[in-house]
Amino acid sequence: MSLLRLLPDLVWLVPALPLLALAVTGLRVLLGRAQGDAGEPPTARLCTLAAFGSLAILLGIGLGAALAGAPGHRVLGTWFASGDWQGTVSFLLDPLALTVATLAALIGWLAMRFSANYLHREAGFHRFFIVLSLFLAGIQLVFLAGNGLLAFVGWELCGVSSFLLIGYAWQRPVATASALFAFVSNRAGDAGFLLGLGFAAAWLGSFEWPALTAARDLPLLTARLLAIGFVVAALAKSAQLPFTPWIARALEGPTPSSALFYGAIMVHAGVFLMLRLAPLLQQVPDLMAALVVIGVATALYAWLCGLVQTDVKSALIFATVFQVALMFVAIGLGWTTLAAVHLCLHAAWRAWQFLLAPSWLALTQGPPRPAPAWLRRSQLLYTAAVERFWLDRLGIVLLVRPTESFANDLHGLEKNFIDRALGEPGGGRPARAGLSLIVGDGVAGRLLAGLAEQLQRLETHLSLRGRGGAAEQALRRVGAWLRIVENLLEQPRYLMMAVMATFVVIL
Repeated sequence: MSLLRLLPDLVWLVPALPLLALAVTGLRVLLGRAQGDAGEPPTARLCTLAAFGSLAILLGIGLGAALAGAPGHRVLGTWFASGDWQGTVSFLLDPLALTVATLAALIGWLAMRFSANYLHREAGFHRFFIVLSLFLAGIQLVFLAGNGLLAFVGWELCGVSSFLLIGYAWQRPVATASALFAFVSNRAGDAGFLLGLGFAAAWLGSFEWPALTAARDLPLLTARLLAIGFVVAALAKSAQLPFTPWIARALEGPTPSSALFYGAIMVHAGVFLMLRLAPLLQQVPDLMAALVVIGVATALYAWLCGLVQTDVKSALIFATVFQVALMFVAIGLGWTTLAAVHLCLHAAWRAWQFLLAPSWLALTQGPPRPAPAWLRRSQLLYTAAVERFWLDRLGIVLLVRPTESFANDLHGLEKNFIDRALGEPGGGRPARAGLSLIVGDGVAGRLLAGLAEQLQRLETHLSLRGRGGAAEQALRRVGAWLRIVENLLEQPRYLMMAVMATFVVIL
Protein backbone atom coordinates (compact mmCIF):
# COMPACT_ATOMS: atom_id res chain seq x y z
CA MET A 1 0.00 0.00 0.00
CA SER A 2 2.86 2.37 0.76
CA LEU A 3 4.25 1.75 -2.73
CA LEU A 4 0.88 2.51 -4.30
CA ARG A 5 0.77 5.81 -2.42
CA LEU A 6 4.24 6.71 -3.71
CA LEU A 7 3.53 5.89 -7.36
CA PRO A 8 1.62 9.13 -8.17
CA ASP A 9 4.77 11.11 -7.34
CA LEU A 10 6.65 8.90 -9.81
CA VAL A 11 4.26 9.54 -12.68
CA TRP A 12 6.97 11.60 -14.41
CA LEU A 13 8.68 8.28 -15.16
CA VAL A 14 5.88 7.39 -17.58
CA PRO A 15 7.15 9.79 -20.29
CA ALA A 16 10.73 9.71 -18.99
CA LEU A 17 11.30 5.97 -19.54
CA PRO A 18 10.70 6.09 -23.33
CA LEU A 19 12.93 9.17 -23.52
CA LEU A 20 15.67 7.27 -21.66
CA ALA A 21 15.34 4.35 -24.07
CA LEU A 22 15.52 6.83 -26.96
CA ALA A 23 18.74 8.36 -25.60
CA VAL A 24 20.44 5.01 -24.99
CA THR A 25 19.45 3.68 -28.42
CA GLY A 26 20.62 6.85 -30.13
CA LEU A 27 23.95 6.63 -28.30
CA ARG A 28 24.35 3.02 -29.41
CA VAL A 29 23.73 4.04 -33.00
CA LEU A 30 26.24 6.90 -32.80
CA LEU A 31 28.90 4.61 -31.31
CA GLY A 32 28.35 1.97 -33.97
CA ARG A 33 27.05 -0.62 -31.48
CA ALA A 34 23.72 -1.10 -33.28
CA GLN A 35 24.67 -2.80 -36.55
CA GLY A 36 23.50 -5.91 -38.31
CA ASP A 37 21.11 -8.54 -37.03
CA ALA A 38 22.90 -8.69 -33.68
CA GLY A 39 22.16 -5.01 -33.03
CA GLU A 40 18.38 -5.30 -33.43
CA PRO A 41 17.38 -7.35 -30.33
CA PRO A 42 18.98 -4.96 -27.77
CA THR A 43 17.19 -1.99 -29.33
CA ALA A 44 13.84 -3.79 -29.45
CA ARG A 45 14.19 -5.14 -25.89
CA LEU A 46 15.24 -1.77 -24.45
CA CYS A 47 12.39 0.21 -26.05
CA THR A 48 9.85 -2.54 -25.30
CA LEU A 49 11.00 -2.68 -21.68
CA ALA A 50 10.64 1.11 -21.37
CA ALA A 51 7.10 0.93 -22.77
CA PHE A 52 6.25 -1.88 -20.37
CA GLY A 53 7.71 0.11 -17.46
CA SER A 54 5.40 3.02 -18.28
CA LEU A 55 2.47 0.61 -18.46
CA ALA A 56 3.36 -0.96 -15.10
CA ILE A 57 3.54 2.44 -13.38
CA LEU A 58 0.17 3.46 -14.80
CA LEU A 59 -1.39 0.15 -13.75
CA GLY A 60 -0.06 0.69 -10.24
CA ILE A 61 -1.44 4.24 -10.11
CA GLY A 62 -4.75 2.98 -11.47
CA LEU A 63 -4.91 0.27 -8.82
CA GLY A 64 -4.26 2.84 -6.11
CA ALA A 65 -6.94 5.09 -7.61
CA ALA A 66 -9.43 2.21 -7.54
CA LEU A 67 -8.69 1.55 -3.86
CA ALA A 68 -8.29 5.08 -2.49
CA GLY A 69 -9.54 7.42 -5.19
CA ALA A 70 -7.81 9.22 -8.05
CA PRO A 71 -4.76 11.31 -6.98
CA GLY A 72 -6.05 14.31 -8.92
CA HIS A 73 -3.90 17.36 -9.73
CA ARG A 74 -0.31 16.97 -8.52
CA VAL A 75 2.38 19.63 -8.87
CA LEU A 76 5.86 18.10 -8.80
CA GLY A 77 7.93 21.23 -9.42
CA THR A 78 8.25 24.57 -11.15
CA TRP A 79 9.36 24.74 -14.74
CA PHE A 80 9.73 28.51 -14.96
CA ALA A 81 8.30 31.61 -13.32
CA SER A 82 7.96 35.10 -14.78
CA GLY A 83 6.05 37.68 -12.79
CA ASP A 84 2.62 36.33 -12.04
CA TRP A 85 2.97 33.59 -14.63
CA GLN A 86 4.26 30.22 -13.59
CA GLY A 87 4.88 27.09 -15.61
CA THR A 88 4.74 24.02 -13.42
CA VAL A 89 5.58 20.37 -13.92
CA SER A 90 2.16 19.10 -12.96
CA PHE A 91 0.08 16.04 -13.76
CA LEU A 92 -3.69 15.58 -13.65
CA LEU A 93 -4.37 11.99 -12.59
CA ASP A 94 -8.13 11.77 -12.85
CA PRO A 95 -10.11 8.78 -14.16
CA LEU A 96 -10.13 10.14 -17.73
CA ALA A 97 -6.36 10.64 -17.89
CA LEU A 98 -5.50 7.36 -16.17
CA THR A 99 -7.82 5.33 -18.39
CA VAL A 100 -6.68 6.80 -21.69
CA ALA A 101 -2.98 6.88 -20.72
CA THR A 102 -3.04 3.24 -19.58
CA LEU A 103 -4.73 2.16 -22.80
CA ALA A 104 -2.16 4.12 -24.83
CA ALA A 105 0.71 2.53 -22.89
CA LEU A 106 -0.74 -0.95 -23.49
CA ILE A 107 -1.18 -0.38 -27.22
CA GLY A 108 2.30 1.17 -27.43
CA TRP A 109 3.87 -1.82 -25.71
CA LEU A 110 2.08 -4.26 -28.04
CA ALA A 111 3.10 -2.23 -31.09
CA MET A 112 6.73 -2.29 -29.90
CA ARG A 113 6.64 -6.08 -29.64
CA PHE A 114 4.97 -6.34 -33.05
CA SER A 115 7.54 -4.03 -34.67
CA ALA A 116 10.52 -6.13 -33.52
CA ASN A 117 9.59 -8.83 -36.04
CA TYR A 118 7.74 -6.71 -38.58
CA LEU A 119 10.73 -4.41 -39.21
CA HIS A 120 13.41 -7.09 -39.02
CA ARG A 121 16.37 -6.18 -41.28
CA GLU A 122 14.82 -2.87 -42.27
CA ALA A 123 17.39 -0.15 -42.94
CA GLY A 124 15.67 2.18 -40.50
CA PHE A 125 15.02 -0.35 -37.73
CA HIS A 126 16.74 1.62 -34.95
CA ARG A 127 15.45 4.94 -36.27
CA PHE A 128 11.89 3.60 -36.10
CA PHE A 129 12.20 2.56 -32.46
CA ILE A 130 13.80 5.90 -31.55
CA VAL A 131 10.95 7.87 -33.11
CA LEU A 132 8.32 5.53 -31.69
CA SER A 133 9.75 6.03 -28.19
CA LEU A 134 9.62 9.78 -28.77
CA PHE A 135 5.95 9.48 -29.70
CA LEU A 136 5.07 7.42 -26.63
CA ALA A 137 6.71 10.03 -24.40
CA GLY A 138 4.85 12.85 -26.15
CA ILE A 139 1.41 11.24 -26.10
CA GLN A 140 1.72 10.41 -22.40
CA LEU A 141 2.50 14.07 -21.72
CA VAL A 142 -0.65 15.03 -23.62
CA PHE A 143 -2.81 12.63 -21.61
CA LEU A 144 -1.25 13.09 -18.16
CA ALA A 145 -0.19 16.77 -18.17
CA GLY A 146 -1.79 18.94 -15.54
CA ASN A 147 -1.39 22.14 -17.50
CA GLY A 148 -1.56 23.37 -21.05
CA LEU A 149 2.14 24.14 -21.42
CA LEU A 150 3.29 20.61 -20.59
CA ALA A 151 0.53 19.20 -22.77
CA PHE A 152 1.69 21.41 -25.64
CA VAL A 153 5.22 20.01 -25.30
CA GLY A 154 3.80 16.52 -25.70
CA TRP A 155 1.58 17.78 -28.53
CA GLU A 156 4.65 18.96 -30.44
CA LEU A 157 6.62 15.79 -29.74
CA CYS A 158 3.76 13.83 -31.30
CA GLY A 159 3.80 16.14 -34.32
CA VAL A 160 7.55 15.80 -34.85
CA SER A 161 7.49 12.02 -34.47
CA SER A 162 4.52 11.83 -36.84
CA PHE A 163 6.45 13.78 -39.47
CA LEU A 164 9.48 11.51 -39.09
CA LEU A 165 7.49 8.29 -39.34
CA ILE A 166 5.41 9.38 -42.33
CA GLY A 167 8.70 10.19 -44.05
CA TYR A 168 10.23 6.93 -42.81
CA ALA A 169 11.10 5.90 -46.39
CA TRP A 170 12.71 9.28 -47.07
CA GLN A 171 14.24 8.07 -50.32
CA ARG A 172 10.74 8.05 -51.86
CA PRO A 173 9.50 11.50 -52.99
CA VAL A 174 5.90 10.48 -52.23
CA ALA A 175 6.76 9.76 -48.59
CA THR A 176 8.55 13.08 -48.06
CA ALA A 177 5.76 15.00 -49.80
CA SER A 178 3.13 13.30 -47.63
CA ALA A 179 5.16 14.02 -44.49
CA LEU A 180 5.35 17.70 -45.45
CA PHE A 181 1.60 17.83 -46.15
CA ALA A 182 0.76 16.32 -42.75
CA PHE A 183 3.29 18.49 -40.93
CA VAL A 184 2.05 21.76 -42.43
CA SER A 185 -1.61 20.85 -41.89
CA ASN A 186 -1.04 20.14 -38.20
CA ARG A 187 0.84 23.38 -37.65
CA ALA A 188 -2.46 25.24 -38.07
CA GLY A 189 -3.77 23.29 -35.12
CA ASP A 190 -0.64 24.10 -33.13
CA ALA A 191 -1.26 27.79 -33.75
CA GLY A 192 -4.73 27.38 -32.28
CA PHE A 193 -3.32 25.63 -29.21
CA LEU A 194 -0.88 28.48 -28.63
CA LEU A 195 -3.70 30.98 -29.08
CA GLY A 196 -5.69 29.24 -26.37
CA LEU A 197 -2.71 29.19 -24.02
CA GLY A 198 -2.09 32.87 -24.62
CA PHE A 199 -5.67 33.79 -23.80
CA ALA A 200 -5.56 31.58 -20.70
CA ALA A 201 -2.44 33.33 -19.46
CA ALA A 202 -3.87 36.79 -20.17
CA TRP A 203 -7.38 36.32 -18.76
CA LEU A 204 -7.03 33.55 -16.17
CA GLY A 205 -3.40 34.00 -15.17
CA SER A 206 -2.74 30.27 -15.25
CA PHE A 207 -1.97 27.42 -17.64
CA GLU A 208 -3.30 24.69 -15.31
CA TRP A 209 -6.17 22.59 -16.63
CA PRO A 210 -8.16 22.83 -13.36
CA ALA A 211 -8.03 26.63 -13.61
CA LEU A 212 -9.43 26.52 -17.16
CA THR A 213 -12.18 24.04 -16.37
CA ALA A 214 -13.11 25.70 -13.09
CA ALA A 215 -13.58 29.13 -14.66
CA ARG A 216 -17.26 29.99 -14.43
CA ASP A 217 -19.40 32.92 -15.45
CA LEU A 218 -16.89 34.10 -18.04
CA PRO A 219 -18.11 36.69 -20.56
CA LEU A 220 -19.36 34.90 -23.63
CA LEU A 221 -16.78 36.53 -25.91
CA THR A 222 -13.96 35.65 -23.51
CA ALA A 223 -15.07 32.05 -23.21
CA ARG A 224 -15.53 31.77 -26.98
CA LEU A 225 -12.07 33.12 -27.80
CA LEU A 226 -10.49 31.00 -25.06
CA ALA A 227 -12.10 27.81 -26.32
CA ILE A 228 -11.88 28.34 -30.07
CA GLY A 229 -8.09 27.97 -30.18
CA PHE A 230 -8.23 24.58 -28.47
CA VAL A 231 -11.09 23.52 -30.75
CA VAL A 232 -9.01 24.30 -33.85
CA ALA A 233 -6.10 22.33 -32.37
CA ALA A 234 -8.38 19.37 -31.67
CA LEU A 235 -9.91 19.40 -35.16
CA ALA A 236 -6.50 19.46 -36.83
CA LYS A 237 -5.00 16.68 -34.69
CA SER A 238 -8.06 14.43 -35.08
CA ALA A 239 -8.31 15.04 -38.85
CA GLN A 240 -11.74 16.68 -38.85
CA LEU A 241 -12.90 19.00 -41.61
CA PRO A 242 -11.29 21.07 -43.04
CA PHE A 243 -8.06 19.34 -41.89
CA THR A 244 -9.04 15.79 -42.92
CA PRO A 245 -6.87 15.25 -46.05
CA TRP A 246 -3.58 14.88 -44.19
CA ILE A 247 -4.52 11.62 -42.48
CA ALA A 248 -4.88 9.64 -45.73
CA ARG A 249 -1.36 10.69 -46.71
CA ALA A 250 -0.05 9.58 -43.32
CA LEU A 251 -0.35 5.93 -44.38
CA GLU A 252 3.07 6.20 -46.04
CA GLY A 253 4.58 5.24 -42.67
CA PRO A 254 5.09 1.62 -41.53
CA THR A 255 2.03 -0.31 -40.38
CA PRO A 256 2.86 -0.21 -36.62
CA SER A 257 3.08 3.57 -36.77
CA SER A 258 -0.25 3.69 -38.60
CA ALA A 259 -1.79 1.61 -35.81
CA LEU A 260 -0.42 3.88 -33.08
CA PHE A 261 -0.74 7.28 -34.69
CA TYR A 262 -3.76 7.27 -36.93
CA GLY A 263 -5.71 4.25 -35.83
CA ALA A 264 -5.55 4.06 -32.07
CA ILE A 265 -3.87 6.89 -30.20
CA MET A 266 -2.85 10.18 -31.79
CA VAL A 267 -6.01 10.61 -33.84
CA HIS A 268 -7.91 10.59 -30.54
CA ALA A 269 -5.74 13.31 -28.98
CA GLY A 270 -8.12 16.00 -30.21
CA VAL A 271 -11.08 14.15 -28.72
CA PHE A 272 -9.21 13.87 -25.41
CA LEU A 273 -8.48 17.60 -25.44
CA MET A 274 -12.17 18.36 -25.92
CA LEU A 275 -13.10 15.99 -23.08
CA ARG A 276 -10.53 17.66 -20.85
CA LEU A 277 -11.96 21.10 -21.58
CA ALA A 278 -15.60 20.05 -21.65
CA PRO A 279 -16.64 22.38 -18.76
CA LEU A 280 -15.20 25.32 -20.70
CA LEU A 281 -16.89 24.28 -23.95
CA GLN A 282 -20.27 24.00 -22.26
CA GLN A 283 -20.16 27.74 -21.61
CA VAL A 284 -20.16 28.37 -25.38
CA PRO A 285 -23.32 26.78 -26.85
CA ASP A 286 -22.65 27.98 -30.38
CA LEU A 287 -19.21 26.33 -30.33
CA MET A 288 -20.81 23.10 -29.14
CA ALA A 289 -23.23 23.32 -32.04
CA ALA A 290 -20.29 23.90 -34.40
CA LEU A 291 -18.69 20.67 -33.15
CA VAL A 292 -21.88 18.80 -34.00
CA VAL A 293 -22.02 20.29 -37.50
CA ILE A 294 -18.34 19.64 -38.20
CA GLY A 295 -18.62 16.11 -36.82
CA VAL A 296 -21.63 15.26 -39.00
CA ALA A 297 -19.97 16.76 -42.09
CA THR A 298 -16.74 14.85 -41.43
CA ALA A 299 -18.66 11.61 -40.88
CA LEU A 300 -20.46 12.01 -44.23
CA TYR A 301 -17.17 12.84 -45.95
CA ALA A 302 -15.38 9.82 -44.46
CA TRP A 303 -18.32 7.52 -45.22
CA LEU A 304 -18.46 8.48 -48.90
CA CYS A 305 -14.68 8.36 -49.36
CA GLY A 306 -14.48 5.02 -47.56
CA LEU A 307 -17.00 3.44 -49.96
CA VAL A 308 -14.63 3.82 -52.95
CA GLN A 309 -11.40 2.60 -51.28
CA THR A 310 -9.80 -0.57 -52.61
CA ASP A 311 -7.00 -1.20 -50.09
CA VAL A 312 -7.44 -2.18 -46.49
CA LYS A 313 -5.40 0.58 -44.82
CA SER A 314 -7.19 3.37 -46.70
CA ALA A 315 -10.56 1.84 -45.83
CA LEU A 316 -9.52 1.60 -42.18
CA ILE A 317 -8.31 5.19 -42.03
CA PHE A 318 -11.62 6.55 -43.34
CA ALA A 319 -13.48 4.29 -40.94
CA THR A 320 -11.35 5.79 -38.18
CA VAL A 321 -12.17 9.35 -39.26
CA PHE A 322 -15.86 8.40 -39.32
CA GLN A 323 -15.79 7.08 -35.75
CA VAL A 324 -13.78 10.04 -34.43
CA ALA A 325 -16.29 12.38 -36.07
CA LEU A 326 -19.07 10.66 -34.11
CA MET A 327 -17.09 11.33 -30.92
CA PHE A 328 -17.04 15.04 -31.74
CA VAL A 329 -20.79 14.91 -32.34
CA ALA A 330 -21.25 13.31 -28.90
CA ILE A 331 -19.09 15.99 -27.25
CA GLY A 332 -21.04 18.73 -29.02
CA LEU A 333 -24.27 17.23 -27.67
CA GLY A 334 -22.84 17.10 -24.16
CA TRP A 335 -22.51 13.30 -24.06
CA THR A 336 -18.94 13.34 -22.75
CA THR A 337 -19.11 9.97 -20.97
CA LEU A 338 -20.32 8.30 -24.16
CA ALA A 339 -17.49 9.96 -26.12
CA ALA A 340 -14.89 8.76 -23.58
CA VAL A 341 -16.15 5.16 -23.70
CA HIS A 342 -16.32 5.31 -27.49
CA LEU A 343 -12.73 6.58 -27.58
CA CYS A 344 -11.36 3.68 -25.51
CA LEU A 345 -13.29 0.95 -27.33
CA HIS A 346 -12.49 2.33 -30.77
CA ALA A 347 -8.78 2.75 -29.99
CA ALA A 348 -8.43 -0.87 -28.88
CA TRP A 349 -10.43 -2.25 -31.81
CA ARG A 350 -8.72 -0.11 -34.46
CA ALA A 351 -5.20 -0.91 -33.18
CA TRP A 352 -5.93 -4.62 -33.63
CA GLN A 353 -7.28 -4.03 -37.14
CA PHE A 354 -4.28 -2.00 -38.27
CA LEU A 355 -1.78 -4.52 -36.90
CA LEU A 356 -3.74 -7.23 -38.71
CA ALA A 357 -3.77 -5.28 -42.01
CA PRO A 358 -0.53 -6.80 -43.46
CA SER A 359 -2.12 -10.25 -43.19
CA TRP A 360 -5.46 -9.19 -44.58
CA LEU A 361 -4.78 -10.39 -48.11
CA ALA A 362 -4.00 -13.85 -46.78
CA LEU A 363 -7.20 -13.89 -44.75
CA THR A 364 -9.53 -12.81 -47.53
CA GLN A 365 -10.36 -14.22 -50.93
CA GLY A 366 -11.37 -12.48 -54.10
CA PRO A 367 -11.27 -8.84 -55.20
CA PRO A 368 -12.39 -5.97 -52.98
CA ARG A 369 -16.10 -5.21 -52.85
CA PRO A 370 -17.06 -2.49 -55.35
CA ALA A 371 -18.75 0.73 -54.40
CA PRO A 372 -22.54 0.61 -53.98
CA ALA A 373 -24.57 0.76 -57.16
CA TRP A 374 -26.35 3.99 -56.16
CA LEU A 375 -22.99 5.72 -55.75
CA ARG A 376 -21.69 4.45 -59.08
CA ARG A 377 -24.79 5.72 -60.83
CA SER A 378 -24.08 9.27 -59.61
CA GLN A 379 -21.02 10.15 -61.66
CA LEU A 380 -20.43 13.48 -59.94
CA LEU A 381 -20.71 12.09 -56.42
CA TYR A 382 -18.59 9.05 -57.28
CA THR A 383 -15.87 11.24 -58.78
CA ALA A 384 -15.96 13.54 -55.77
CA ALA A 385 -15.56 10.57 -53.42
CA VAL A 386 -12.64 9.19 -55.43
CA GLU A 387 -11.00 12.62 -55.46
CA ARG A 388 -11.80 13.04 -51.74
CA PHE A 389 -13.85 16.09 -52.63
CA TRP A 390 -10.69 17.77 -53.93
CA LEU A 391 -9.64 18.75 -50.41
CA ASP A 392 -6.16 17.33 -51.01
CA ARG A 393 -5.58 19.72 -53.90
CA LEU A 394 -7.01 22.59 -51.88
CA GLY A 395 -4.61 21.80 -49.04
CA ILE A 396 -1.70 21.68 -51.46
CA VAL A 397 -2.61 25.06 -52.94
CA LEU A 398 -3.31 26.81 -49.64
CA LEU A 399 -0.71 25.20 -47.36
CA VAL A 400 1.96 23.10 -49.05
CA ARG A 401 2.85 25.30 -52.02
CA PRO A 402 3.19 28.51 -49.96
CA THR A 403 5.40 26.59 -47.54
CA GLU A 404 7.53 25.22 -50.36
CA SER A 405 7.81 28.68 -51.92
CA PHE A 406 8.88 30.15 -48.61
CA ALA A 407 11.42 27.36 -48.16
CA ASN A 408 12.78 27.95 -51.66
CA ASP A 409 13.10 31.67 -50.94
CA LEU A 410 14.99 30.92 -47.74
CA HIS A 411 17.23 28.50 -49.62
CA GLY A 412 17.98 31.16 -52.23
CA LEU A 413 18.75 33.69 -49.50
CA GLU A 414 21.07 31.24 -47.83
CA LYS A 415 22.79 30.24 -51.08
CA ASN A 416 23.22 33.68 -52.58
CA PHE A 417 23.86 35.81 -49.52
CA ILE A 418 24.44 33.95 -46.27
CA ASP A 419 26.78 31.30 -47.70
CA ARG A 420 28.72 33.94 -49.59
CA ALA A 421 29.04 36.03 -46.45
CA LEU A 422 29.77 33.30 -43.93
CA GLY A 423 31.20 30.63 -46.15
CA GLU A 424 30.13 27.08 -46.84
CA PRO A 425 31.95 24.02 -45.45
CA GLY A 426 34.01 22.44 -48.15
CA GLY A 427 33.41 25.26 -50.58
CA GLY A 428 36.60 27.21 -50.10
CA ARG A 429 38.74 28.42 -52.97
CA PRO A 430 42.37 29.64 -53.15
CA ALA A 431 42.77 33.23 -52.04
CA ARG A 432 45.07 33.88 -54.98
CA ALA A 433 46.11 31.91 -57.99
CA GLY A 434 49.09 29.70 -57.32
CA LEU A 435 48.53 29.48 -53.58
CA SER A 436 46.48 26.29 -53.44
CA LEU A 437 47.20 25.67 -49.77
CA ILE A 438 45.51 28.88 -48.66
CA VAL A 439 41.76 28.54 -49.19
CA GLY A 440 38.84 30.49 -47.81
CA ASP A 441 35.15 30.95 -48.40
CA GLY A 442 32.86 33.73 -47.33
CA VAL A 443 33.87 37.19 -46.24
CA ALA A 444 35.50 36.06 -43.01
CA GLY A 445 37.19 33.11 -44.66
CA ARG A 446 38.66 35.22 -47.43
CA LEU A 447 39.90 37.84 -44.98
CA LEU A 448 41.66 35.16 -42.96
CA ALA A 449 43.04 33.59 -46.13
CA GLY A 450 44.42 36.98 -47.21
CA LEU A 451 46.03 37.50 -43.79
CA ALA A 452 47.53 34.02 -43.99
CA GLU A 453 48.92 34.86 -47.41
CA GLN A 454 50.63 37.99 -46.14
CA LEU A 455 52.06 36.11 -43.16
CA GLN A 456 53.33 33.45 -45.53
CA ARG A 457 55.04 36.07 -47.70
CA LEU A 458 56.59 37.69 -44.62
CA GLU A 459 57.86 34.34 -43.45
CA THR A 460 59.25 33.53 -46.88
CA HIS A 461 61.02 36.89 -47.13
CA LEU A 462 62.53 36.80 -43.65
CA SER A 463 63.34 33.17 -43.05
CA LEU A 464 62.94 30.91 -46.05
CA ARG A 465 64.73 32.63 -48.94
CA GLY A 466 67.90 30.87 -50.20
CA ARG A 467 70.29 29.68 -47.45
CA GLY A 468 68.57 32.04 -45.08
CA GLY A 469 66.22 34.92 -45.21
CA ALA A 470 66.87 38.52 -44.25
CA ALA A 471 66.14 37.87 -40.61
CA GLU A 472 68.49 34.93 -40.43
CA GLN A 473 71.29 36.86 -42.16
CA ALA A 474 70.86 39.80 -39.79
CA LEU A 475 71.04 37.49 -36.80
CA ARG A 476 74.19 35.89 -38.16
CA ARG A 477 75.87 39.32 -38.43
CA VAL A 478 74.82 40.25 -34.91
CA GLY A 479 76.17 36.93 -33.68
CA ALA A 480 79.51 37.54 -35.37
CA TRP A 481 79.89 40.97 -33.71
CA LEU A 482 78.99 39.51 -30.33
CA ARG A 483 81.58 36.78 -30.80
CA ILE A 484 84.23 39.45 -31.49
CA VAL A 485 83.24 41.31 -28.32
CA GLU A 486 83.41 38.07 -26.35
CA ASN A 487 86.89 37.28 -27.63
CA LEU A 488 88.10 40.76 -26.67
CA LEU A 489 86.69 40.46 -23.18
CA GLU A 490 88.49 37.17 -22.71
CA GLN A 491 91.93 38.90 -23.09
CA PRO A 492 93.48 39.99 -19.71
CA ARG A 493 94.03 43.65 -20.48
CA TYR A 494 90.51 44.17 -21.70
CA LEU A 495 89.19 42.18 -18.76
CA MET A 496 91.09 44.49 -16.31
CA MET A 497 89.77 47.54 -18.07
CA ALA A 498 86.20 46.17 -17.73
CA VAL A 499 86.77 45.58 -13.97
CA MET A 500 88.18 49.07 -13.46
CA ALA A 501 85.28 50.59 -15.40
CA THR A 502 82.85 48.70 -13.12
CA PHE A 503 84.53 50.13 -9.98
CA VAL A 504 84.38 53.62 -11.43
CA VAL A 505 80.65 53.26 -12.05
CA ILE A 506 80.13 51.96 -8.51
CA LEU A 507 82.09 54.78 -6.92
